[in-house]
Amino acid sequence: VLTTYCPANNEPIASVRQGNLEDYEETVKKAKEAWKVWADIPAPKRGEIVRQIGDALRQKIKVLGSLVSLEMGKIYVEGVGEVQEYVDVCDYAVGLSRMIGGPILPSERPGHALIEQWNPVGLVGVITAFNFPVAVYGWNSAIAMICGNACLWKGAPTTSLVSVAVTKIIAKVLEDNKLPGAICSLVCGGADIGTAMARDERMDLLSFTGSTEVGKQVALMVQERFGRSLLELGGNNAIIVFEDADLNLVIPSALFAAVGTAGQRCTTARRLFLHESIHDEVVAKLAKAYAQVRIGDPWDSDTLYGPLHTKEAVKMFLDAVEQAKQQGGSVVCGGKAVNRPGNYVEPTIVTGLPHNAPIVHTETFAPILYVLKFKEEEEVFAWNNEVKQGLSSSIFTKDLGRIFRWLGPKGSDCGIVNVNIPTSGAEIGGAFGGEKHTGGGRESGSDSWKLYMRRSTCTINYSKDLPLAQGIKFQ
Repeated sequence: VLTTYCPANNEPIASVRQGNLEDYEETVKKAKEAWKVWADIPAPKRGEIVRQIGDALRQKIKVLGSLVSLEMGKIYVEGVGEVQEYVDVCDYAVGLSRMIGGPILPSERPGHALIEQWNPVGLVGVITAFNFPVAVYGWNSAIAMICGNACLWKGAPTTSLVSVAVTKIIAKVLEDNKLPGAICSLVCGGADIGTAMARDERMDLLSFTGSTEVGKQVALMVQERFGRSLLELGGNNAIIVFEDADLNLVIPSALFAAVGTAGQRCTTARRLFLHESIHDEVVAKLAKAYAQVRIGDPWDSDTLYGPLHTKEAVKMFLDAVEQAKQQGGSVVCGGKAVNRPGNYVEPTIVTGLPHNAPIVHTETFAPILYVLKFKEEEEVFAWNNEVKQGLSSSIFTKDLGRIFRWLGPKGSDCGIVNVNIPTSGAEIGGAFGGEKHTGGGRESGSDSWKLYMRRSTCTINYSKDLPLAQGIKFQ
């Protein structure tokens, strides 16, 4: 039994029974049986079920958003926004259910058809993190379901209530349609369940969202059995501001990207590169904006900035600030824990560090923004790319040539490459994910659905002859 706590006051909310390996074994067997039913249903009909799941979430959006706020600690509008994201992905998946499939290709042989057939992989394991306890499961499950897969979810132990609530909403829709609830199963648990999922050959795809360190272990375990993994790992994201940038866009963008969700998004801006000619002006304006950030209870509609998720995160924040000082940084604002109940820290700006300081190259899951100076486009593009991760990036400029160089082969090496908007707050229609130590996986929109399916190239001979490819004669 695990107790979940409210990050805003560290008071216990509820106790949730955690699954053991016997529970896991039973769940996998039921999910595999449920898949046999689900895979036989035509994709557009599966889309109709996903549409109903989206509608059920719509009806519960406020209460579920409040629960996210209570248990994860993000502000209420972000909690509701996260549920909305799952709803949006359901809507997207409904349309997709009538469009997935492969091409009919021209065959070089007369009387032959060459087609690409896509089938579900089978059972998709989904391991999600505390920071997006609803949306990331939504990205995976809605798309995986219309592709014909069953899902087995392990949410973060510290957001177990949210996992249970979401699963109950889905289960009711499935059962109302006389379908097995095990199409979307949940096992609450810790590292033992995660390890079992990674090593289990019955897990046809494992989608993992979390830290780079754990993701590497997961990838190795899955690869050892030649399984498939989809990894969404860390980010050390940069915003680059050139001298021609519109500062009326820059200040709110940097504020949202660095301070939103108390710096606990994988797309949070952690590095802000400012052209030397505007450095001091932007720092002064940003510090003024930081001073106006309203800290409070996450469920209070006035609050813009809530607590960190755990006590350990507060310690990590304080350690990082100390290291930044030791490496030559100056704290412009913030840098301390807030003297109130809960896991609150001050949103922090640090200046004066070199671009390659060890702390700058470390992803700290907290609201610390390292502000760095640059002179030339070429050097700052290289600095954007010099960190291990490659998730999100953004530049602010009006120069059209520079914009397209940024988007091109010598520009950003990230999976998300933005212009004149923040690093965070992605739409669901595009593929979400990153390169290098971010893991290479893609979820949500574009052609991410292909990761949840297996493809077969099928050649059908409808003639009475047997011509061979490449003109080979074998007689």
